[in-house]
Amino acid sequence: MPLTRLNKLLSQAGAASRRLADELIQQGRVEVNGKVVMELGAKATPGVDDIRVDGRRLKVDTERRYLLLNKPRGVLSTRSDPKKRRTVIDLLHESGVKGYFYPVGRLDYDSEGLILLTNDGTFADKVTHPRYELERTYEALVVGVPDERALDRLRTGVLVEGRKTLPATVRVARVVEGRDGAQAVLELTLKEGRNRQVRHMCSAIAHPVDRLRRIRIGGLSDRNLRTGQIRDLTPAEVAGLMGASRSPTGKPTTTSARPVRATTRPATPRPAARRPPRPAPRERTPSRAGRRPSTPDRGPSRSGSPASKPGGRRDDRRPPSRARARSTQGSPRRRSR
Repeated sequence: MPLTRLNKLLSQAGAASRRLADELIQQGRVEVNGKVVMELGAKATPGVDDIRVDGRRLKVDTERRYLLLNKPRGVLSTRSDPKKRRTVIDLLHESGVKGYFYPVGRLDYDSEGLILLTNDGTFADKVTHPRYELERTYEALVVGVPDERALDRLRTGVLVEGRKTLPATVRVARVVEGRDGAQAVLELTLKEGRNRQVRHMCSAIAHPVDRLRRIRIGGLSDRNLRTGQIRDLTPAEVAGLMGASRSPTGKPTTTSARPVRATTRPATPRPAARRPPRPAPRERTPSRAGRRPSTPDRGPSRSGSPASKPGGRRDDRRPPSRARARSTQGSPRRRSR
């Protein structure tokens, strides 16, 4: 069999997504034939090489499973914890679920609600990667009741750790009476899953979160699933989550691409426009052809300029000579007796 990248093998075996598999390799938790591999891009032969993660041998032909857990508060969404706190994997073992699973995404230690667990790396990448913009809906009990201006800030985006959040859908689900007065239950639908994002957003508008619960992942919701319970997803639910995640181009992954239109359209013959015939040119009479109207000779002008030429046009191109101009101006006219 051909060599395959280790992160791809770990993803196919359900050990982790490709991004998480790279982190496992860099942490020195992956072994190939008894040797620790910490180089990204390392390859191995499936079915031939002995590949282990945290000392457990990797099985490539593992049956894919997709689990939905209603996580209670005080439980970590991770496989293991150095402080020996309770994790979602402990809940699986307590419920009798066997096999290697890992959580898809994260949910805070103090938060509760729906979280997915699987052994399918491709599914985990589709659901968790930010470029697919899978929506997640939360119910947050906040201090006080935000006004419309504060809600608009959440909708358009606020700065969280120097980066503005993506536009979100926010509404006031209900208002309840708390120990210190009225409190609002906000319903927020986000397209990204940054660390403690909902809590940071509500703190940015001066309405910190008292209690947070995730109620929907994509189109998946289950009000009947009690806190701490686990169930398998149906094939329709798995297909719905894969279809709800969007491709990097912004189109659903389940929809087929539109056919590309031709850049040039075939020319359609158009009927020739009928133009009216041109009128025949007029024939000039011989008497008018080549003749210009003449004006009578008016004789010399008062200024002493020469007479006009035949045809009625003056020849003003040559001014009178200086000597003639002096004689004309200097000699007085004789009075006739």
